[in-house]
Amino acid sequence: MTNFTVLGAGVIGLTTALTLREEFPEARITVVAKHFPGDRSIEYTSPWAGANWSSMATDNGVLEAYDRVTFERFGRMVREGLGEEIGLGRMVLRVIYDGEIDEVDVLSEGTGKIWYEELVGGMRELEKSELPTGAVFGLDFKSTFRLNTQVYLNWLQAQVLKKGIRTVRRHYASLSALLADFPETSVLVNCSALGSLQLEDVRDTKLYPTRGQTVLVAEPKAPIERMYMRSPKRIDPTVAYVFPRPCGGGVILGGSRQDNDWSAEPDMQLAEEIMRRCCELCPKLGKPEDLQVISHNVGLRPTRKGGPRIEIQKWSNGTPVVHNYGHAGAGYQSSWGTAEKAVELVKKALETKAKL
Repeated sequence: MTNFTVLGAGVIGLTTALTLREEFPEARITVVAKHFPGDRSIEYTSPWAGANWSSMATDNGVLEAYDRVTFERFGRMVREGLGEEIGLGRMVLRVIYDGEIDEVDVLSEGTGKIWYEELVGGMRELEKSELPTGAVFGLDFKSTFRLNTQVYLNWLQAQVLKKGIRTVRRHYASLSALLADFPETSVLVNCSALGSLQLEDVRDTKLYPTRGQTVLVAEPKAPIERMYMRSPKRIDPTVAYVFPRPCGGGVILGGSRQDNDWSAEPDMQLAEEIMRRCCELCPKLGKPEDLQVISHNVGLRPTRKGGPRIEIQKWSNGTPVVHNYGHAGAGYQSSWGTAEKAVELVKKALETKAKL
């Protein structure tokens, strides 16, 4: 019997476990984690995400490929009628930038184009009259995805249990300690996100937190018909975004990007600034003082210099370890693509092991 152990139960860990099940229907799979869907801890990033599909990849390579796989998977789920059940829906996204298109880091290397234009059904450039004061250009994505992270994470966990994947709530200080408790493991898949900075035998110092703060508000009586985002460039600390969540999830207002900031406490001055910027961006929200605030939220994106780590490492006891972590703010939108790559590496690790 092939045995897989997955460390981590965020969107990456759960998606990877499900992708393993698709490829290995008879294998024994165990997900081990300190936190699972329903937990609200600063150590557990996935519940705090926006979240939508708006690719930040411009590498003309693997990062774009991961996002494409996920977009296509989301599309298949919606076509199969799963949208309401899993907290996933389509919506127009309006992005507005305060610089020229060739200055704001949205064009792919080597092509000079926005790689996902066809994927989202086309883009419309905004007229000057549609731009807010100070903005230089904007685009409407015809159709991309938004997620209610609470519903989606719970659905992932339900699928894990439905497909016979065992879950164990336990914390480990090292991968070696985990493998000592699960000696039958054929391949260990490490999806521990920022945890890989603390694991005693990983200590990936390329990892660092990028603090994000959002405000969840009640849905206005007049429905918001699109998502909004405004920023000086594609990735910037002063980004503002408005994401109406499906399935009664309210509206998420963001945001911030604060590198190497571990603070879990909401900054109320920043919250006021977020609400002001978002109300300017989306007038249907009304005035900041009239917003019905449901919660102030803080999450730590697992950012990694050089991008996510998706690779094989042979452990001291001979067990192959496949790492899949460090997705920064692209966890949801790259999840199925990176899981697919991780499972490819699992298969490669098993083949190498068999030859030995």
